[in-house]
Amino acid sequence: MITGGASGIGLEAAKQFLANGAKVIITGRNQGKLDEAKKMYPAITAVKSDVSDAGDAQKLFNQIQQLGGIDILYNNAGVLTDPINLGIANGQHFEDAAYEMNVNYLAVIRLNNLSIDMLKSRKEGAIINTTSLLSYVPSLLEATYAASKVALQFYTKALRKHLQILNSSVKVFELLPPLVATEMTIGMDGKKMTTADMVKALITGLKKDQLNIRIGDTKAVYILNRLFPNLTFNLANPKKSYQVIAS
Repeated sequence: MITGGASGIGLEAAKQFLANGAKVIITGRNQGKLDEAKKMYPAITAVKSDVSDAGDAQKLFNQIQQLGGIDILYNNAGVLTDPINLGIANGQHFEDAAYEMNVNYLAVIRLNNLSIDMLKSRKEGAIINTTSLLSYVPSLLEATYAASKVALQFYTKALRKHLQILNSSVKVFELLPPLVATEMTIGMDGKKMTTADMVKALITGLKKDQLNIRIGDTKAVYILNRLFPNLTFNLANPKKSYQVIAS
């Protein structure tokens, strides 16, 4: 099952997973986009659900059970708010942070918790949590988004270890994409990876049992940040970022 699967990376993942012989369930908040995805790929099962809503998450899980369960939970859904200067008092800071943390972090924990016993019962159960290149280096333009991904990264590492302590066979993968060409990144500068290449690299990592799947520029940022954190921060936050925050 792929959350946020009606467009962008999620829809491309559905396409490529189908091509690899998987049965795919996608979820999303936009019924129109779900309908379009179903038209494009009739083999998909599309379920409307808002991952940030506790009631919706429970209804989604109930539907999954009725469909026979899942082997893989791919937590792909994510949101990003507009940049704003955190140094200027504004109630929007809290609202944006709460929104991003709820969708990007807390919703993942909720859905994982609902699904964990089901995944444990499977011969090869797995969870894929999507963090980001920005979980390694702070971003001035995506400050609270990056913070939500750091939180998810730490949770992912802990969950993986907790399952190992329980001798569970459930695998927990961390997907760390670079900047990818999607609706979310329209207007952003920089080199963007296509969704097709990103998902292809994800599938390669899954087949190799690579628990930390660093894709594209994320590999370089991971190494560079360990050696030269100040340089990495400056590369990730060029002077033009300051101008956006100051405006």
